[in-house]
Amino acid sequence: QVQLVESGGGLMQPGGSLRLSCAASVFTLDYYAIGWFRQAPGKEREAVSCISSSDGSTAYADSVKGRFTISRDDGKRLVYLQMSSLKPEDTAVYYCAAERSSRSALGTCPPSIQYEFWGQGTQVTVSS
Repeated sequence: QVQLVESGGGLMQPGGSLRLSCAASVFTLDYYAIGWFRQAPGKEREAVSCISSSDGSTAYADSVKGRFTISRDDGKRLVYLQMSSLKPEDTAVYYCAAERSSRSALGTCPPSIQYEFWGQGTQVTVSS
């Protein structure tokens, strides 16, 4: 069982930056691919970014490419989502999710159904 806890959300003005963290309570994070998802009010949950467990490959939604960066520190069992140049449309609850997989991130993230473990989410609001 993997427990995930997100943190780092909050209120930010457009153009600002936030770094989300996902802390995993697991003996080792090495075997888990991690995805970040978000869900805005009235919208479906969408994949934002993901990172492989095996080769560190990453993938991003088109809407965040060049603005968001995903990274992981397996020693600390943490995964980060650095968000820059934030836009009001980035407002959502952000979730991290884990899948026991060594698959490379080949340009797109797996669908949410493939992720076995989910955090409770952290709210990100971008508004002036």
